[in-house]
Amino acid sequence: MAFDWTFVFTWEALLVSALGSALGIVWGAMPGLSSNMAVALMVGFTYKLSPEIAIVFLIAVWVGTEFGGAISAILINIPGTPSAVPTQMAGYPLALRGEGGLAIGTALMFSMLGNWAGLIALVAFVPIMIAIALQFTVWEMFLLVMLGVAISGTLTGREKPIKGWAMGWFGLMIAMVGKDLIHGVDRFTYDINELRAGIKSLPVLIGLFGLTEALNVLSKKQHKAVPSKVGRIIPPVSYIGKYWKTALRSSAVGTIIGAIPGAGANIAAFVSYTLGEQASGKKFSEGDVEGVICGEVANNANVGGGLLPTMTLGIPGNSSSALIIAALALHGIIVGPNINHDHPGFMYFLYATLLVANFFMYTTAFAVVKPSVYLLTLPVAVVMPMVIMFALVGTFAATFSMFDVSIMFCAGLIGFVLLRHGYPFAPLILGVILGPLADESLRKTIWIFEGKYEELLFRPIGIILFVGVIWSFYYGIKRSRRETKRLDAEMAPISK
Repeated sequence: MAFDWTFVFTWEALLVSALGSALGIVWGAMPGLSSNMAVALMVGFTYKLSPEIAIVFLIAVWVGTEFGGAISAILINIPGTPSAVPTQMAGYPLALRGEGGLAIGTALMFSMLGNWAGLIALVAFVPIMIAIALQFTVWEMFLLVMLGVAISGTLTGREKPIKGWAMGWFGLMIAMVGKDLIHGVDRFTYDINELRAGIKSLPVLIGLFGLTEALNVLSKKQHKAVPSKVGRIIPPVSYIGKYWKTALRSSAVGTIIGAIPGAGANIAAFVSYTLGEQASGKKFSEGDVEGVICGEVANNANVGGGLLPTMTLGIPGNSSSALIIAALALHGIIVGPNINHDHPGFMYFLYATLLVANFFMYTTAFAVVKPSVYLLTLPVAVVMPMVIMFALVGTFAATFSMFDVSIMFCAGLIGFVLLRHGYPFAPLILGVILGPLADESLRKTIWIFEGKYEELLFRPIGIILFVGVIWSFYYGIKRSRRETKRLDAEMAPISK
């Protein structure tokens, strides 16, 4: 299927992008409604749309939610999205001083700049990444998937990387369910006919990011006071000249971390926030627009950074880009090294889509920020049941299968239990999305190199990827032991 980038500038696509951006901003502003949840729930509703319109809409929603989370984070001290926590830490004290509108306006202006940085990086490095990826054989593709799952588990598991690795393997196991495409053998089907076709990734994603998050928010008690006045929103243009170094550093952090499988915008925002404090010598938690800039630039640059490995390697850089992979697959578009050959013009179409989404994110924000403040007063008990309903309808709309709806509910309930015990979802999502690729690549490697496995030891790219997998496990174990020693040292005086 060929794509024409000029379609993005038709009135139909522009309208859809504007509506998607507005929806994303409002959605992100409401506490507990993350960008992952927004994209996951909207994927199902795009099934009947053309691929072009579906992509324009989902990208606009994603970009909008990355900024929208800053609204509730600044005004009511409750981040609308996980990546908005650093914005909350630096922005809420400003709201208490009556500068909430200025903080939101600053977040908006620098969110736009962060999106630009991510887009420029995407355009610059896609040809290089594709050229490298075209050198990969099935052995390298298998190792690349393993590297992505291992790194994701190491980073998201924090002091207990074993939890991240376990979730990655759990995701790979889910992907193995169904009929083996090479020998036609049923695997983990237990004589259930519906499982022979495998477990689709979309119901699992909607369950984890929709139902699980809704149940998690409903289980918490949140008390929030919404300010009656927001104040001035448009920030001084002089901020760009004053904080350009901060924006540049945060853009680099967001883009680079976005390209790391499973790292996500929340890690990018926290790293950027920490580096900003070290570079400035300030304590952002006392209220400082520079802290807001650090967080917002990084989590928005993360969009372009996350799409870089997603489009060129088929390895999602973050959870939202994993959902984009699922949405594209729903419309018959398979991303990876051959994207330009299989779907001519797609990358230029994506660039134009991001450009337009960034524009509408900035322009529509001024219209929807103040109305969004009033939506913050809606009780969670009203909002979350609506999210659950969207999850159910979206899943059924995508596949017209009640079995998939059952899978969604099972994934949501299991995800809720896992979330409560501190298990990260990013490795699980990578495993579910990339499991079929890993399975097929390993099986083909065994078949192609049968009797001559020693040749695998002399493939440079394969050696680099294999060392990366080993290093990821080593680093995770080392960091876990260091954290355990630190905690023991802190507890020693208390025990005495």
